[in-house]
Amino acid sequence: MDETHNNRTSLVKGAKDIAKEAKRHASKNFSKAVDCASDEYSTHRSYNRFQNEDEEENNYNNYTQQDGNYADNAANDEDGASSDATEGHDDEDEIYEGEYQGVPAYNDGKPRDGQVALGQPVSDSLKSRKELENERLADEEELAQQYELIMQECGHGRFQWQLFFVLGLALMSDGVEVFVVGFVLPSAETDMCVPNSGAGWLGSIVYLGMMFGAFFWGGLSDKLGRKQCLLISMSFNGFFAFLSSFVQGYSMFLVCRMLSGFGIGGAVPIVFSYFAEVLAREKRGEHLSWLCMFWMIGGIYASAMAWAIIPHYGWSFSMGSAYQFHSWRVFVVVCALPCVSAVVALTFMPESPRFYLEMGKHDEAWMVLKQIHDTNMRARGEPERVFTVNRIKIPKQLDELVEMQNESANPVLKVLFKIKAELRGIWLTFMKCFNYPVKDNTIKLATVWFTLSFGFYGLSVWFPDVIKHLQADEYASRVKIHNNERTEDFTFNFTLENQIHRNGVFLNDRFISMKFKAVTFIDSSFLNCYFEDVSSVGSSFKNCTFVDSFFYNTDIDDTKLTNSRVINSSFHHNKTGCQMTFDDDYSAYWVYFVNFLGTLAVLPGNIVSALLMDKIGRLSMLGGSMVLSGISCFFLWFGTSESMMIFMLCLYNGLSISAWNSLDVVTAELYPTDRRGTGFGFCNAMCKLAAVLGNLIFGSLVGITKAIPILLASSVLVGGGLVGLRLPDTRANVLM
Repeated sequence: MDETHNNRTSLVKGAKDIAKEAKRHASKNFSKAVDCASDEYSTHRSYNRFQNEDEEENNYNNYTQQDGNYADNAANDEDGASSDATEGHDDEDEIYEGEYQGVPAYNDGKPRDGQVALGQPVSDSLKSRKELENERLADEEELAQQYELIMQECGHGRFQWQLFFVLGLALMSDGVEVFVVGFVLPSAETDMCVPNSGAGWLGSIVYLGMMFGAFFWGGLSDKLGRKQCLLISMSFNGFFAFLSSFVQGYSMFLVCRMLSGFGIGGAVPIVFSYFAEVLAREKRGEHLSWLCMFWMIGGIYASAMAWAIIPHYGWSFSMGSAYQFHSWRVFVVVCALPCVSAVVALTFMPESPRFYLEMGKHDEAWMVLKQIHDTNMRARGEPERVFTVNRIKIPKQLDELVEMQNESANPVLKVLFKIKAELRGIWLTFMKCFNYPVKDNTIKLATVWFTLSFGFYGLSVWFPDVIKHLQADEYASRVKIHNNERTEDFTFNFTLENQIHRNGVFLNDRFISMKFKAVTFIDSSFLNCYFEDVSSVGSSFKNCTFVDSFFYNTDIDDTKLTNSRVINSSFHHNKTGCQMTFDDDYSAYWVYFVNFLGTLAVLPGNIVSALLMDKIGRLSMLGGSMVLSGISCFFLWFGTSESMMIFMLCLYNGLSISAWNSLDVVTAELYPTDRRGTGFGFCNAMCKLAAVLGNLIFGSLVGITKAIPILLASSVLVGGGLVGLRLPDTRANVLM
């Protein structure tokens, strides 16, 4: 009996051992299946996406007959053998789709302590720098292929659309910043009594800030990450944009707007780099083009807000005579709202997984990719679908020479050392943009960015100024001239507009609650006259004489009295600062409306470029758009009226937007991940430098000649388009 019992016990024990061994072999087979799937990533560069459970089962059965090398082949415990995919399950548990499987541990191929593997590769310390760089390049090529397949498995869905709108707000802020300059410029310079020598600095200094910001933030995003740098740069922009609406001095206003431009300069290079890294190849061109629409939306928003706010002088308030808060300052605050919204929304988005992989952060990248996959699958109604990626290739991390810092150094020196190290890193990455094989591409891209920006921003300044010049000529043609007039004991309580008074005599006259608008008095005399609550916008008194006159609450001061004599007259409670009014301004509403129409004309071109970007190719779109834009400039010869110039402005904007969209896509795709932000930032910095030069050159030619602006814009646009056609086609590229 005891013997029978012992036999049964031995049989049970043997059965358990057999079951345990079967489980161990099953887990090994599962690991081999994962290995084989990984081989398909790197060798065949093809990936059959799992459409349903039957396909998954078929693929599994096929893979179990092969071998691979991506899975973790570390020996499992006999008592609890498990693979990475079954980690966290009991022996009796079954795997079902949608169950959390944990972050797969990354095996970097290094032997464990106390172990030496046969055929162990040569230590990195014994290899030359060139050999290590070649190994990293090979790893990057392998990662690029695998990452493309991973993004195909993650799909395009809710996550990409969420990020699309968040990054769109950031890009919208860049568009708003560009248009704010033009809308605020005349109001700010008038409000702050800026002399002619200081006029125009606001437009140039903002673009200079954006130029340095694009280079700095773009380079820093390759070191610290896309999300983190975009958050910091947008916060920087929002703070100083908001602060600029309250400062009173023109110098401080310039500083705030320059720093605001420095912050927003990082938006374009980071936004496109960030979004391109979460898009599969077949979606990249189209959806990056759709993203460009937010820049247009920013321009429309700024134009509409300027149209609705700035001309309303009554919206202002003052604190005594020293602090004035006019309507244009309200407009500046309103234009900071998209930036604030972008910062808040961006805090809820993850970092770019492609950047994490480039930095060697395997687990962080895997978690973000799983988040993308699960978000999209839940939105599709397939929450049970499992994220099947088990191992992701990480490029070899090359050690950089880092200067050692004394631990006892004070905090200030540590901060300075950190800043110095980051700046050095940005510079080294920038120099890599001029190494083979991206050197030629960098030079060509910088040329295209410069020429397109020079023509676009130059003509964008020239068009409205020409329209205003035509309006001013028409306004001046209606001027009324009064010679040798004499008025006595008369009360002026209405507006005098667009008039010239020569050799006039005003005796015992009263000027009460009235306005001089574009009125000039030349060689006139004011005897025993009374001025109360008078505004003089664009008016002056030249070679005039005031005798026994009284001024109360007026803005008539030395700046408006040119070579004039004031005899036995007094000024009381004079208005301080430069007085602004838009109530009867002949051009305020019209200028904003023209810009609104010009920005709205971009919409058709944006839609066309988005739909055709992946069909006809980036280069055809880029070169064709720039050449057509250059040709359209020749029609400016016929622009002799306001309506004709507005039509040409809309036509030019509609044709050129396709070039901008194509250039954004090509730039994001041509640079490898480790220098994508730096290269894009450099190109965008060249764009802003061209904007500064375009503003200065084209602005100085308004009212002088048409030939130079037309020929200059046409030649640079056509030349840049021809250079753009020499760039490599990136339609079939994976993100390196």
